[in-house]
Amino acid sequence: MTASPTVRRRRIARELRQLRERAGMTLDVAARQLDMSKSNLSRIENAQIGIKPRDVRAALALYQVTGNDAEALIEIARGAQQRGWWQHYSDVLPDWFEFYVGLEAEAATLRTYEAEAVPGLLQTEAYAREVYRLTAGEDGLDRKVAARLRRQDVLHGENPVELSVVLNEAALLRSVSKRAVMAGQLSHLETVAQLPNVTIQVLPFSAGGHPAMSSPYVLLTFADAADAAVVYLENLTTGLALEEAAQVRSYSLVHERLRRLALDPAASLVRLKEATRYFT
Repeated sequence: MTASPTVRRRRIARELRQLRERAGMTLDVAARQLDMSKSNLSRIENAQIGIKPRDVRAALALYQVTGNDAEALIEIARGAQQRGWWQHYSDVLPDWFEFYVGLEAEAATLRTYEAEAVPGLLQTEAYAREVYRLTAGEDGLDRKVAARLRRQDVLHGENPVELSVVLNEAALLRSVSKRAVMAGQLSHLETVAQLPNVTIQVLPFSAGGHPAMSSPYVLLTFADAADAAVVYLENLTTGLALEEAAQVRSYSLVHERLRRLALDPAASLVRLKEATRYFT
């Protein structure tokens, strides 16, 4: 059973779509039988909106799914109605980013490349505050920072996420504020890099061109094989989740190529120490 309501909603959406297709029903036919609009059923099957357990039960009856299989899916639907901690920050987190945080909260592995800034999961409070000031201004600043720091809980605890970060060398040298802020951030990276579940590799300028020059990314995988991997891309105003197997495979290959181009973890730690001394 998955813990994140976002992941549960995504699971039930995929299951309902597959069951409808297996039953040989079009969206039109199924929607009429379920007394809902075609657009609503489509949005449910794409995890854009949730579905109540009683409506799941009706859909399962229509698709002739009964017994323990039906009850397991209805239980997932109940879980999808719970509130994740991130929803308490909905005043400062846009819907598209809440969706990502819901996936991140349940991920077993995260693989990411960042070109300009330290990833949010590895930011100090002072660094996060300055990045938000630069990219979004002062509005809701304290709550945005608090949400970012809360996300970092996934790195700790009983089953922490396995995190692989390839960090462009530029992010180590681009000062976002006073030297003390950068020194504190880089020192924090040195500490976090020594966690058993975290791997940080620096992509040096000497590596030259590389396959992720067009976009940073996050690649998420989950412990339960029923929850398909996701590639998440983001810009200033929106986020995009890519779920096709071919897309996930392409980004997986890119990440492996970046890791080969980057300094190994030990050499990366040395580079972090050098950068920290530069700002102290």
